[in-house]
Amino acid sequence: MSCAEAEIVNESVKESLNYIKEQNPSFLPEAGIILGTGLGGLVNDVEIVCRLEYKNIPHFPVSTVESHSGALIFGKISGKNAVIMQGRFHFYEGYSMNEITYPVKIMQLLGIKTLLVSNVSGALNPAFGKGDLVIMSSHVNFLFDTPLNSIKRTNFNKKIYDEDLIRLAENTAIENNINIKKGVYISLQGSSIETRAEYRMIRKSGADVVGMSTIPEALFAAYHNIRVLGISIITDLGFPDSLKPAVVAEIIEAASEAEPKLTLLTKKILEKI
Repeated sequence: MSCAEAEIVNESVKESLNYIKEQNPSFLPEAGIILGTGLGGLVNDVEIVCRLEYKNIPHFPVSTVESHSGALIFGKISGKNAVIMQGRFHFYEGYSMNEITYPVKIMQLLGIKTLLVSNVSGALNPAFGKGDLVIMSSHVNFLFDTPLNSIKRTNFNKKIYDEDLIRLAENTAIENNINIKKGVYISLQGSSIETRAEYRMIRKSGADVVGMSTIPEALFAAYHNIRVLGISIITDLGFPDSLKPAVVAEIIEAASEAEPKLTLLTKKILEKI
């Protein structure tokens, strides 16, 4: 066991892993996938080997947000063995950074080398529009917390989002006639939507899109040498001078409409990694 692995393995993690391996003893995932709000449809294209409800996995957090199903799915997609989170956890739900990243700890110990993370976001950059797919080139952490607080070593200084995967995603999108953007993602604590003044402020931070997730999982994975690719679907517009009320049902609908593009892109990327 490496030093990094030793830092995250405790009795709770061991019990979770033992349960998963008992239910699914021979499956070895190569990639992990985290599906965001309204983006659970990818599992329809998975040759499912095993589906485990979060609530049945010892010590596993449970999704509380609408449209997050709450299941860990093991299966084959695009020729790759993958473990898929159908539903994630958010800081605003009251979860700690340790709880938010708990599934990624499990994925890492199961052996994944690549993590594909999806989310929905609001556009800050006026060149971006509703329904656009945005590759996350970097992020700004306005959660004001990190899953690396408990990490004893302090020599972590690397690019979070893998440059080779970013290039692969861009080229794959072009090959499949998928319009793709690239930009900086900022995560706020939520769950309230930003005010006009907040939109103006966070745009000045250099961010192109804003959401409420993803950064903890990406930080944890990158620290443990898992390659990370983040892709966001824009479901609403955060332009202060033309701001409209954000409606959850409309956000989910917008995510569902754009989801086929993300599903296709994800499948094609998995074919190449």
